[in-house]
Amino acid sequence: MFWDIVKAFLVGGAICAVGQVLIDYTKLTPARILTAFVVSGVLLSGLGLYQPLVDFAGAGATVPLTGFGHLLADGVRKAIAEDGTIGILTGGMTAASAGITAALGAGLVSAAVFKKRTKA
Repeated sequence: MFWDIVKAFLVGGAICAVGQVLIDYTKLTPARILTAFVVSGVLLSGLGLYQPLVDFAGAGATVPLTGFGHLLADGVRKAIAEDGTIGILTGGMTAASAGITAALGAGLVSAAVFKKRTKA
């Protein structure tokens, strides 16, 4: 278990370090960098290169935004195999629905619990 944690830390840290380098040394906005991470996860997954990284690093590869891209691509691939062409439209959201629902639910609870502050 210790080595699994080390591998996850190293791979996740490397992915985050790439993002930090992009922030520090390019004129890309954070939104474009985040979008590039999701798209790169989709592309790497489509090429079959991301799954071995997930198998090696576990959460270190699935938690960053590249992992979200991988999840979308994997969902589309499975939905196409099961449902045909309509899977292109339904697979990604079906695969990511639990995570999206959890994020929206956490946002709703946070908004209900904490006071709104106006910017000064």
